[in-house]
Amino acid sequence: MPPSSTADSILVPRSLAVPLVEVSRALKIAPVLTFADTVLWNWELVNPSLPVSIDNMRFLNLFSGTEDERNFYLTSARAEFAGVEMLRIINDYFNLPNVTDMTSISKISRDLAKLTGVIEELSGIIQSVRNVVDPHVFYWEVRPWYEGSQARGPTEPAWIYEGVADSDTFDLSGPSAGQSSVMHALDIFLDIDHKLKDRRSPAPSVNNKRADLGFMDRMRRYMPGKHREYLGYLAATHRPIRDLALQTPALREPYDAAVMALKKLRDLHIRIACLYIVTMSRTTPPVGSGCPVSAMMAKLEKERAAGRGPSRGTGGNELALLLKAGRDATRRAAIRIN
Repeated sequence: MPPSSTADSILVPRSLAVPLVEVSRALKIAPVLTFADTVLWNWELVNPSLPVSIDNMRFLNLFSGTEDERNFYLTSARAEFAGVEMLRIINDYFNLPNVTDMTSISKISRDLAKLTGVIEELSGIIQSVRNVVDPHVFYWEVRPWYEGSQARGPTEPAWIYEGVADSDTFDLSGPSAGQSSVMHALDIFLDIDHKLKDRRSPAPSVNNKRADLGFMDRMRRYMPGKHREYLGYLAATHRPIRDLALQTPALREPYDAAVMALKKLRDLHIRIACLYIVTMSRTTPPVGSGCPVSAMMAKLEKERAAGRGPSRGTGGNELALLLKAGRDATRRAAIRIN
C-alpha cells in the first residue's frame, strides 16, 4: 500500500516491480491490481470434487479482512456467472450462417428475449449488493486499496517501478467493474456507441461530451489478454445486430427491449454508485485500527474536508459524468427513439 505522501512520485522497489511487470507482460495485463485479480482469479473451490458455482467458491485474498469485501467479490462473481448465458447468445448469433432467413430471424428474436431476461437478472444481482455490503465499510475500508496512481486524477503522485523502463507509461488506475469483459461484449453486441461516433437521437448533452469517452477502451487494457482478443474479434466481425434490427421489423421490438433493459441496469448502477461512493465521500472514516490503510483513509478524509475535486471511480474517471454518459449512450441505441 503506497503511503500518504506529497512527494512527486512513489517508488515501487525493484524486488517487487520487476517480477510484477514480467508476469503482467506474460499475461498481457496491466501491472497493477485489476478486476481479474480481485474477482476472476481470486478464488478456490470449497469442495474440489464439485463443479464451479457461487456456493462452491471461496475468495482467498481480502485486503480489509471484512465480510463486506468478500461479499462484494461474490456479487461481482454472480454477475460474471450470469454473463455466461449472454456470451452463449452472442456466440450463437455470430455463428449463424445466415441471419436473414426466417428460421434465423425467429431464433434471434427468441435469443434477444432471453438476453433481456439475463440483463434483468444482472440488475437484480447489482441491487442485491445493498443487502450484503455496508457502504461505509466499502468506501473507507475496502475501496482505498483499489486506488492506483492514476485513480484520483492526473495531479496525484506517480508510481515509478524501479528497474523497469518507461514505467511512467503504464496503465495504473486499479480495478473497476468497467474491466468486466462480459459487459464489454454486451455493449459490442448491442452496438452501444460510447464514443459518440454515430449520429443518434437524442443528441448527446454537454455533460455527455465532457465525460471520458475513451474510458471503455482504456479499461480493456486492464483485462487478461485473451479476453481483450475476444472483444477485438467481436468488434471486427461485421454483423451488427442493430443494423439487422433496423432492416427487420420483427426484430425491432426484442432488440429495443434488450437495450432498454441495459439502460435500466445502468440507471440502477448510477444509484448504487451514488450511495457507495458519492454519498460516502461526504462521511467521516472509522476510528483508525492501526491497519496499513489508515494513512490512506486519513488522506481521503483530508481531501474530502477540503472539497477537493469530484468523486472518481477507481478507474480514474469522474464518476457521475461517466455513468450518466454510458446510460445515455445506451438509450440512444434504441431504434424507437431514433
